[in-house]
Amino acid sequence: MTARKQQRYRRLDRAERAVIERGLDKNRSAREMARDLGRSQSSVADEVRRNRTIARGQAKGGRVESAPEAACARLRRWPHVCNGCNKRRYHCSMPFRCEYSAARAQAIADATLSGSRRGVDRPEAEFERIAAAIRADLARGLSPAQISAGRAGEFSASPSTIYRWIARGYAGMSNMELRRKVGYKVRKKAALRPTAHGPERSFAAFSALSEGEREAACEMDTVMGKSSDHQCVLTLYLRCCRAQVLLLLPEKSSSAVAAALDMLEGAIGKAAFQRMFGLILTDNGTEFSDWRSLEKSCLPGKGARCRVYYCDVRQSQQKGGCERNHVELRKLLPKRRGISFDDLEPADMAAAMSQLNSEPRPSMAFMTPAAALAAAFGDDGHALMGALGIEEVPYAELLMSAEALNSARRERGRGPLI
Repeated sequence: MTARKQQRYRRLDRAERAVIERGLDKNRSAREMARDLGRSQSSVADEVRRNRTIARGQAKGGRVESAPEAACARLRRWPHVCNGCNKRRYHCSMPFRCEYSAARAQAIADATLSGSRRGVDRPEAEFERIAAAIRADLARGLSPAQISAGRAGEFSASPSTIYRWIARGYAGMSNMELRRKVGYKVRKKAALRPTAHGPERSFAAFSALSEGEREAACEMDTVMGKSSDHQCVLTLYLRCCRAQVLLLLPEKSSSAVAAALDMLEGAIGKAAFQRMFGLILTDNGTEFSDWRSLEKSCLPGKGARCRVYYCDVRQSQQKGGCERNHVELRKLLPKRRGISFDDLEPADMAAAMSQLNSEPRPSMAFMTPAAALAAAFGDDGHALMGALGIEEVPYAELLMSAEALNSARRERGRGPLI
C-alpha cells in the first residue's frame, strides 16, 4: 500500500480501522500499518488496545479494559488480540479471548465521542441564569426558536439545544412546558366530500390559481368559547405576512360575518380591503354559507370587494396557516379555563392582536407579523393596524397567556376574564 503523509489531530475513520483489522489478521506490525495509514505507531497500538472486544461468552462484544493475568501472552503485548493466531477458531484452550473488529471499534469510538459531548458546556452559575431566562420565556408562551432569536444578545443557544436541555430535564425543565408537545390529539380521518358551493368556489379552483395569488390570499375562520356563549371571534390570517386579524362577532351567523367585513372595509377603504383581503379561503361552516353577502361591497361603486373560496369538507389543513395561528390565539384565550367569550370587548381583541402580531416568526427570519404587514402593504398596513388598535409589543414585554388580556383589562378598569 502506498505510504501516506502522516495526519495529526484527526480521528481514525471506519476505512482506517478496516485496514488495521486486515493487518492484524495478517500478523502485520503496528509500525507497518502506521506507515501505510500515515499515522504514528502509538496511535495504531493504542487503537487496538483501547477498542478490542471480548470474543466469546456472555460478555461477547464488550469492551476489554485489561487482559486478566491468566490470559494468553499474546494479549499482554502486541498485537493485544487473537486476530492472526492460528489457534483462534478451534484449537485454543485459553478461556479468555479478545479480538479487534473494525465495526465494533467504530461503534465504541462513536459512543465515547457522543458521551463526552453530553451535558452542558457552561459554568454552573451562567447556565442557571440561562435556564431561568428560558423558563420565564416558556411561561410567557414563547417557543425555543423564538427564545433563541430573542435572547441572542444574552446567550448563544440554538433551538435544538434548548429543546435538548428541556427534554433532559436540566434545571427542572420538562416537555410539559412545551404546549405543542403535550396538547395534540389524534385526528380522525374522514372521507372527502365535495363542497356545497359549486366547483367554481372549490379548493380545486383555488389551487388552479397562480402561486402568487394563492400566497396573497387570506384564510378565514371562527373561534368559539363556551357552548353557552353567543359571541365568537372571526379570524382573518394574511398568508403573505403571517398577520392575524381578530374581529368580535355578536353571534355565529353569516349576517354577523358580513357585517364584520363591512366594518373592516369601511375602516380602511375598498381599495385597501381588496389589496389585503381580495381573495379569501375559508371552510364550510354555516357562518360562511352566504358567499354573496361576503363578497358584496358595502361602499358605493360597482364590483365585489373580494372573492371567496371554500376548502373541501373536513379538510381544515387546506388552510393550515390559520389553524396553526389558532394555537397561538389559544394561549391568550385557552379552552377549559372558564373564559366566556360573551365577556370579550373590542379592546380585548386589540390587545390579543398586538401580542400575536409581535411574536418573532422563525419562518420569516424572526421578523414580526406587524413589521411584515407594514413592509408588505405600506400605508394600507398602517391604516389597518391603526383601525384595529394593533401595536407592536417589544420582545421583553411579550406575554402569550391570558394574563396579557387581564392586564389590559385592569388598565381599563375592567374585571379579569378568569
